[in-house]
Amino acid sequence: MASKYIISISEFCNNYGVDEVFVMHFTEAKLIHLKKEGEKQFIQEDELPKLEKMVRLYHDLGINLEGLETIAHLLDRVDEMNKELQSLKNRLRLYE
Repeated sequence: MASKYIISISEFCNNYGVDEVFVMHFTEAKLIHLKKEGEKQFIQEDELPKLEKMVRLYHDLGINLEGLETIAHLLDRVDEMNKELQSLKNRLRLYE
């Protein structure tokens, strides 16, 4: 089994110009999950798109951390609803 690509928090913060507090805020809000190896914490590959989106909103629109947290929750809800809608469409096709 191939291991997933991971990036350290410090590398991510240096590349995107944010503080480590930014990443830790989303971890504490349980919006992203970090992997700990030794003393360092890492961001897994599947968490990067969500975190990158939050960084863009933070830099481009100047949205504060609490606003970003709300947006992340709403985007998660939209994704869940889209999955449910697709599931219902698939079930409906069975009856057509």
